[in-house]
Amino acid sequence: MTLYTPSPAIAAAQANGTPIVALESTIITHGMPYPQNLEVARQVEADVRAAGAEPATMAVMDGTLHVGLSDAQLETLAKARDVAKLSRADMAACIASGGTGATTVAATMIAARLAGIHVFATGGIGGVHKGAEGSFDISADLLELAQTPVTVVAAGAKAILDIPKTLEVLETQGVPVIAFGQDDIPAFWSRSSDLRAPLRMDSAHAIAAAHAQRIAMGIPGGQLIANPIPTEAEIDRATLAPIIARATQDAATHNITGKGVTPYLLQRIFELTEGRSLTANIALVRNNARLAAEIATELGTLS
Repeated sequence: MTLYTPSPAIAAAQANGTPIVALESTIITHGMPYPQNLEVARQVEADVRAAGAEPATMAVMDGTLHVGLSDAQLETLAKARDVAKLSRADMAACIASGGTGATTVAATMIAARLAGIHVFATGGIGGVHKGAEGSFDISADLLELAQTPVTVVAAGAKAILDIPKTLEVLETQGVPVIAFGQDDIPAFWSRSSDLRAPLRMDSAHAIAAAHAQRIAMGIPGGQLIANPIPTEAEIDRATLAPIIARATQDAATHNITGKGVTPYLLQRIFELTEGRSLTANIALVRNNARLAAEIATELGTLS
């Protein structure tokens, strides 16, 4: 059974020992409209290449798990309608039934592990939703981080989530949460959540060394690298707090639940910030892609 199909560029990178960075695809299918989604996907891939690594955008298309997409496939995915949002629970079913789906953080980590890719760049991870003590709405991303050996570079957990509870779950699951270049955990669109990070590292080399050490010791799971959004792109927490509260209330009013919550909240916040949230999102994803490429390069020097 063929578990995945690498693009020609990824196959060449694997053969040549070129560093590879995994990228998710839900940002393309569920994050923004066409053609902006295609433009951003191309730009993030270009950022990875400019930093010396090869991007591997993951997606399931017509029942095949693709590790790396051609430009034509990127465009097809960017234009596609009703694409499934895949996580650990439904990824295999989508492939087995010949479906098409975009990969979330959890699904991208699974695809990366299958392809032997150790570093993944995303925007923000999922986590514990506000009110989870009643809804039990906790992202599968957290448990994936606990068991799949991939270093994930993100701007922290999405700011719509309960960040303190998200950190508690990660701690319980034994996931290293490492703030890059600062003491505080970033909060996605904002550089600081006012929560102190369990760990801090200031270089891609140190992060790569920690990843390699975990592998050598046989410790399961990955690392979460919390990389703050560039200063010039951030939206301060004081501005965001009432907007997130209103969007969350709107979701409750409209009985939005399950996988629909995050896309609804992000769209509502986009409307309430008059587009600033999307501009910030693009900046942080690109920033994470560049750091991930540096980490992947450093990992190559350690192997």
